[in-house]
Amino acid sequence: MQARAIVQVAQRQLELQKFDIPEINDEEGLLRIEHSGVCGSDWSQYKQGTFSGVIPGHEPIGIIEEIGSVAAKRWNVQKGDRVAVETMLPCGFCLPCIKGKYNHCRAAGAHKINAYGYHNIEIKPSLWGGHAEFMYLDPHTLVHKVDKSLPAEIAVMFNPLGAGVRWASRIPQTQIGDTVVILGCGQRGLTGIIGAKESGAKKIIVTGLSVDAHKLEIAKAFGADHVIDVEKENVVKAVRNYTDGEMADVVVEVTSGATQPVIDSIDLAARGGRIVLAGAKYNKIPEFDSNKVMMKELTVIGALAVDYQSYEAAIRIIESKKYPLELMHTHSYSLDQADLALRVLGNEVEGEHGIHVSITPH
Repeated sequence: MQARAIVQVAQRQLELQKFDIPEINDEEGLLRIEHSGVCGSDWSQYKQGTFSGVIPGHEPIGIIEEIGSVAAKRWNVQKGDRVAVETMLPCGFCLPCIKGKYNHCRAAGAHKINAYGYHNIEIKPSLWGGHAEFMYLDPHTLVHKVDKSLPAEIAVMFNPLGAGVRWASRIPQTQIGDTVVILGCGQRGLTGIIGAKESGAKKIIVTGLSVDAHKLEIAKAFGADHVIDVEKENVVKAVRNYTDGEMADVVVEVTSGATQPVIDSIDLAARGGRIVLAGAKYNKIPEFDSNKVMMKELTVIGALAVDYQSYEAAIRIIESKKYPLELMHTHSYSLDQADLALRVLGNEVEGEHGIHVSITPH
């Protein structure tokens, strides 16, 4: 028996290939994919040609098709359960893993990622990514049970919501009454609103570009008190106005590539404020004024990936149905439309405005 899967073979080149479905031993499992979320890093990988020879997709949700007896006990799941699969494959033995920082696992070596969506297909059994019909579950896999009654295209948002919880709530220790400014209104910016709301934030302010008008409307639906089009308003002046000069207890920077928001974050933070930097940049930050960080006694924290507790919280939030997450899921595509799915997320398809996009084999 074989499974179809998308393989990135070169820059902007995807192929639909077939792979043998492996026999599962006592410590392994096999996932039948329902939906696989398309991450902004999938888009970057596609556009830049990095990690060629891989099956992309590190945000999968699906049904346990086969599972070994040892794995079933370790993961507390059975055949037929719906699970969300974490991106990382921690070894459990390196120093970061021992310290509980498994998102920094060193098992893959320097400058590599030990994670689903990044292992080469030459490493057997090849089915290491979510953009496929089936995905192999390594003994080091971390899974979370998910309510099977939820629409799969909603349940698959566990990963971006997990980031929103970790980056806008857990890392900055957002508290009841805090003012939170979120710079950027993509998937992680929108889910950051939910993370901040769940922590008791009193006021949430979200920024975006003019082209993001539809995303800023969703931000309001998720609970943002104010939205700012940074192409029409000065973000620092606007936040000063909305906070009566008090500024933000927490600033979460999740824009992709843009460097100005990092500079703005220092001015937006109140004295003693916390800044979380989670948006990937491709150039160094110009005119970074460390004196402002010192004089305001700011805490600046980098954020990479999601942890177990944040995934669990995200799934419980999805299951609660408290938020209109269906507004964020804009597109579902089949495997043979994977190229289109990536280009929609990358805003390369005229007339299409992708926010959360997923790929499904069904």
